[in-house]
Amino acid sequence: MNRKPYKPMPIKYIVNLLIAFLVSGAGLIAQGQSRPNILLLLADDLGYRDLSCYGSTQVITPNLDKLAAKGMRFTDFYAGSAVCSPSRAALMTGRSSVRAGIYSWIHTSHKMHLAKTEFTTAELLKQAGYATAHIGKWHLGYDLEEGAGPGPNPGDQGFDHWIATGNNAIPSHHNPDNFVRNGLALGEVKGYSSHLLADEAIDWLERRPKDQPFFINMWFHEPHQKVAAPDVYLEKHQDTDLPAYYGSIENMDAAIGRVLMELEKQGLIEQTLIVFMSDNGSYRGRSGSNGELANGKTTLWEGGIRVPGIFSWPGVIAEGTIENRPAGVVDIFPTIKEIIGGEIDPKITIDGSSLLPIFEQKSFERQKPLYWFYPPSRPIAVIREGPWNLIADPELDIPRGNMFQEAYIGMIKETKLQNFRLYNLRNDPKQTKDVSAENPEVFEKMIKEMIKLNQEIVEEAMDWRDFSWTNN
Repeated sequence: MNRKPYKPMPIKYIVNLLIAFLVSGAGLIAQGQSRPNILLLLADDLGYRDLSCYGSTQVITPNLDKLAAKGMRFTDFYAGSAVCSPSRAALMTGRSSVRAGIYSWIHTSHKMHLAKTEFTTAELLKQAGYATAHIGKWHLGYDLEEGAGPGPNPGDQGFDHWIATGNNAIPSHHNPDNFVRNGLALGEVKGYSSHLLADEAIDWLERRPKDQPFFINMWFHEPHQKVAAPDVYLEKHQDTDLPAYYGSIENMDAAIGRVLMELEKQGLIEQTLIVFMSDNGSYRGRSGSNGELANGKTTLWEGGIRVPGIFSWPGVIAEGTIENRPAGVVDIFPTIKEIIGGEIDPKITIDGSSLLPIFEQKSFERQKPLYWFYPPSRPIAVIREGPWNLIADPELDIPRGNMFQEAYIGMIKETKLQNFRLYNLRNDPKQTKDVSAENPEVFEKMIKEMIKLNQEIVEEAMDWRDFSWTNN
């Protein structure tokens, strides 16, 4: 790909770096430890069982398996939603996707987008002096080309350098023609999406400012449809039901291996926090990609939101750790914030919790339960607290079609919840038995928590029916 010259960090961010050192009373900086580089790896539509380290019998993912072996693998890790855009919003902000104003996946017809008023992980890190790059799918807005429209692109939300697609790789993972780099459309680019991202990451790592820690936000397209994979993987999986699906995952793993090799080459792997996760469960449902979990993508059953979660941070996270306390992408922002001692406006409500105590094998207490609200799903609302999973339906019959309409926001803000059911996921990960009658105190407590949290979040959520670009 043709490269645009790297732009040096503006003076105001150098000033912010000095401020960050002075005000960082919390985090590892205050303990005399250096700030880690950060690499976030996000797959698209990868199911809970789609990696060999999570029990896949079809896919072999040696690089991610090695990452898990050198760090921590969560058994109960969660996406931010049952589809891509809201999950990505939760990852970028540490806030419930609905609180962040993203109700469903974003279509070009929507006004809905990740608002400039949302404070992102990239802005947090840039404020602390990190060099920042977004590489891959975006799907938090579409106005990527310079002059295309008023919507914010990754550069408006904290990234020094970025290359992105609005949504999926088109026409497929092979030879995509919809990448935009720093506002410039690239046209058709030869190769497979995952390796094009690896090329970009390696190139940026080679020319990044060496006197700054870095943050790479690497969001893959695999294995979202339309899938594509090199012949070597198609031949390997020719006797399966979908060779290109499995092949695209193994091709992504190989691309990740190339990036990890570059970190090794530059002597950076020991100073880098690496996270791998998925934006939601697989669309392949009960095919095996989601294991024994109920349903899949577009639903708030476990198969739609429980995903792989792998963390590697040498010297902090013990090798080979298996962690079964629930966590999710909504925890990434507050975790990074605590690690670097970052400062945010106290008026911003954060829904996730820092996972640093878990990394350091200390006591961990979540401040509020993990929460999901996705309008087309039934159940429409879910919270997870310890082993307990509470689900509910809406009183109003909000339309369930795949294409969200901003006109539904009135119903979303008006509806109450009903038909509550309780599951113990430690005993029943398939969610086959409602145990509310056997656990009345837990049931009533969690209903009150869900109603309160749901009301608070929905009230804060952006009403896109009233949105006008001229006033924002």
